[in-house]
Amino acid sequence: MKRLGLDISLVKAIFISHEHADHISGLQVLSKKHRLPVYITNNTLRNSRLEIAKELVYSFLHSEPVSIGELSIIPFSKSHDADDPHSFIVSGKNVHIGVITDIGYACKHVIKHFKLCDAVFLESNYCEEMLENGGYPLHLKRRISSNKGHLSNDQALELFLKHKPRDLQLLILSHLSQNNNRPEIVNKMFSSRYKETELFTIERNQTIRITKSSRKNQPNKAQLSLFEF
Repeated sequence: MKRLGLDISLVKAIFISHEHADHISGLQVLSKKHRLPVYITNNTLRNSRLEIAKELVYSFLHSEPVSIGELSIIPFSKSHDADDPHSFIVSGKNVHIGVITDIGYACKHVIKHFKLCDAVFLESNYCEEMLENGGYPLHLKRRISSNKGHLSNDQALELFLKHKPRDLQLLILSHLSQNNNRPEIVNKMFSSRYKETELFTIERNQTIRITKSSRKNQPNKAQLSLFEF
């Protein structure tokens, strides 16, 4: 956010999808320092072993919208090897943004909410051939490729081709594995996995309009290459 010229005070809440370390490792410090509310299911909180001030902890349930200012966040259950994993649709001004990563397969909840999106972060985690022939131990390969693991490039493409939302304008392929995927394998969809994504504004009038935000410190390369439809 700092590199993009964004003030942390713009953040009004944090939503936790599941308890794996790459999703929660900085949460305690961030919430405490900036007094940010944390929305997390009871089971996820219990398994995370996080220590968050009680007055900053809020729970949520599958398919029950949560209002944060002018935004509505709809959590929905998904298949992943966590205790109570969820993904989210964030809606405002009749625009719906999906955050759909860390999913073992496209279950009915994922398909239903994917179809609602005007823009979506969609997992495209691994190349099946690279995972199969790579150096990971067998148990880890099985975990990643299981119905509670991650979405492969082929699975992400299948979801997109079969269930492309009518109003989808922006697809951001996300959660690229460093060891089991390559940018060129997903048709050069990724430019630099360690850069933050450029800022986009999506507005809905009679048609969707997408614009890139202009900021002085914006990086030259986006984290992810983008499809615009």
